[in-house]
Amino acid sequence: MFVRIVKMSFHSEHIPEFLAMFDEKKDSIKNREGCEFLELYQDKTNPEIFFTYSHWKHVDNLEAYRNSELFKNVWKQTKAMFNDKPQAWSVDKLVSLS
Repeated sequence: MFVRIVKMSFHSEHIPEFLAMFDEKKDSIKNREGCEFLELYQDKTNPEIFFTYSHWKHVDNLEAYRNSELFKNVWKQTKAMFNDKPQAWSVDKLVSLS
């Protein structure tokens, strides 16, 4: 299992549109094979910055999602709203406390 973190920054006028689109698509993303967890965060000091955190069983599962029509459509819509280049990291979880 690994974690995918994506940082996105939006023009403020597009934030409601992004949130509506994410709300509409979140279950379809979460229900992709290998996706075990999905969350969306908004920065407290800069409300234009958002992060998605998703947990994936295998890299192949993430790659299958990234090559899917769902991802292509979501990404096409999302990138049109950006005010900065997105950043993404795939990381291994080393410690988790609850």
